[in-house]
Amino acid sequence: MARRPRSQVRGILRLPLLLLIWGVFALAMWVPAIHATIVNDHQTSQSFFYAGIAGLMIVTFIGLSVANRVPRYGMPGQLMTLLATFVFLPLYLAIPLQDALKNTSYLNAYFDMVSALTTTGADIFDTPSRLPESVHLWRALVAWLGGLFMWIAASAVLAPLSLGGFEVTTRAEPGRSDAILHESHRPDPRRKLILVTNSLVPVYAGLTLALSILLVLCGESGLVAVCHAMSIMATSGISPIGGTGAAQAGLAGEMVMFLFLLFALSRLTFSSDTVAVGHSRLDKDPEFRIGLLIIVGVPALLFVRHWLAAFEVNASDNFAMAFASFWGAMFTVASFLTTNGFESAYWFSAQEWSGLETPGMILLGLAVMGGGVATTAGGVKLLRVYALYLNGLRELERLVLPSSVSGEGRGNRRLQSNGAFVAWIFFMLFALSLTAILILLSAFGVPFEEAMILAIAGLSTTGPLIEQAGQVPIELTLLATPAKMILCFAMVLGRLETLAIIALLSPNLWRS
Repeated sequence: MARRPRSQVRGILRLPLLLLIWGVFALAMWVPAIHATIVNDHQTSQSFFYAGIAGLMIVTFIGLSVANRVPRYGMPGQLMTLLATFVFLPLYLAIPLQDALKNTSYLNAYFDMVSALTTTGADIFDTPSRLPESVHLWRALVAWLGGLFMWIAASAVLAPLSLGGFEVTTRAEPGRSDAILHESHRPDPRRKLILVTNSLVPVYAGLTLALSILLVLCGESGLVAVCHAMSIMATSGISPIGGTGAAQAGLAGEMVMFLFLLFALSRLTFSSDTVAVGHSRLDKDPEFRIGLLIIVGVPALLFVRHWLAAFEVNASDNFAMAFASFWGAMFTVASFLTTNGFESAYWFSAQEWSGLETPGMILLGLAVMGGGVATTAGGVKLLRVYALYLNGLRELERLVLPSSVSGEGRGNRRLQSNGAFVAWIFFMLFALSLTAILILLSAFGVPFEEAMILAIAGLSTTGPLIEQAGQVPIELTLLATPAKMILCFAMVLGRLETLAIIALLSPNLWRS
């Protein structure tokens, strides 16, 4: 009798990956449904409950129809599943959201679900009070599952194909696995996916639970603590109260969240499953070290600017003001560097202390730089920035000593010899994508400055930039329908990255 449940589990795992993901999100709809029932919001509860049942029925019918088909799994198919998940799954996720709100269009609901699933966190709704508590929980939950999805995909799909930042560290060509060169040692993609899921899900869920408990102990309410914990781990920046400024946890809560933001600086903070060459020690990891340097260095420059260039600022030079300004800058810098986008309650004190008139430019630059490879953070990624930095140092050395030969230092073993060249290619593709999206948004009537903020927010998956980078927050509801669809495309492109899309268009990947 024990063999039968195991065979049923194996049969379920043989289903198409997109179908399994669809089923997981259908089951997840019952979480806000149960919450809405507890708070006596029966209309919202019915919307999510029936949508979950409908989704499970569709998954069951399709699963039965393909149960006898012998599946063929490969890396190209899994990469295509990633793209299909971010494009088509929000069509289903938006149904209960639109039905629960009643006063929004389906396009707005689809936009919001794309934003959540890609962990962008762009808020298309005017005020948090407009949404029921269960809807806030649903948006944070979708982003949390989207972050978990990328955690797993980074190791099981992107790393074997030398994509997502791994093209800088491996010897294989982007979009081509090393296993292709050795047919006898080719791993089973589905088995690898199962092993990675079994190892990472407990870590991801455990860290989220720990952060939720710590926030509650700091004085935060239950729903806000859970939503903020899921947003920190997924780097989505989704909040039921509009950010950390209105949080009850205060400074203690921000300090706790700051510690968990460090998990988005490097994969080595929670796993070594993607380490192929080089050091597996965190203190030797270039991503983590350069991330800490930025988190400490940028606030230090803003702090020192108070005496160097901000003499006109009317701020008393007392210790409390100095600490508040430095902490506000450090938390906000860490938040936007990891593409989370939470703004510290003391960020205004940091601006007042430094006398900085255009803080949005700093936030835009941090978001473009991004967090660590194979984490939930978006952006260009710190490892690529580090590779370009090393290449710049080498070029400066050659200006002084043209005949010099550069050796491979211990700290550079994680990078391949032409890693800087591949990183530069990605950076140029990122710049071209940014230019194209900016032009398309401008063509549909979006002013240039707003178009630049929207394009960077989409490609770096840092939605809070839309409200905080400009002088005036951008109202997404006022955008034209084509502009919203362009932003959806930008968010998906920023999540998967341009190299992955190009790899999908390569005949060699499918032929192999």
